[in-house]
Amino acid sequence: MSRIGKKPVVLPAGVEARLDQGVLHVKGPKGTLQQQVVERVEVQIDDREIVIRRSGDDRRSRSFHGLMRSLVNNMVTGVSTGFTRILEVNGVGYRAEVSGSLLKMSLGFSHPIECPVPEALTVTVERDKIMVHGSDKQQVGALAAKIRGYRPVEPYKGKGIKYADEQVIRKAGKAGK
Repeated sequence: MSRIGKKPVVLPAGVEARLDQGVLHVKGPKGTLQQQVVERVEVQIDDREIVIRRSGDDRRSRSFHGLMRSLVNNMVTGVSTGFTRILEVNGVGYRAEVSGSLLKMSLGFSHPIECPVPEALTVTVERDKIMVHGSDKQQVGALAAKIRGYRPVEPYKGKGIKYADEQVIRKAGKAGK
């Protein structure tokens, strides 16, 4: 049995969950999220916890068991505390600013880059750090990856956009005379 799937998801105070026609709805102080429940998995909502059980013992049911538990746990964490991804901008003249629902970045190209921010997410900029906040872990990660993709960090000078916890392995340049 899946080690991850066996653990129940505990609902913190202020978080409510309900199952409606195969769709799990989780509501909390940071918003509401919903997830389609896979047919090979059964979701049971007790008093203050959600228990996920699999219907069969075949390979696909076992794989969906752990996946569904992880998705439900991310939903509960997202609506109660939220998720944050921090990116660092390194480089001379590289800067970012938020104006309305656009993230405007100057990254050494001939033109500024404008990245639209979805309504469910908030982006803040402090000096050389871009912080992406939201209740949906998938959306937060996708937007952070999109921002990083505009100018990934290069290994010679370390210029570009990188995750705050990312380690960049630096390379030596050309050998001198």
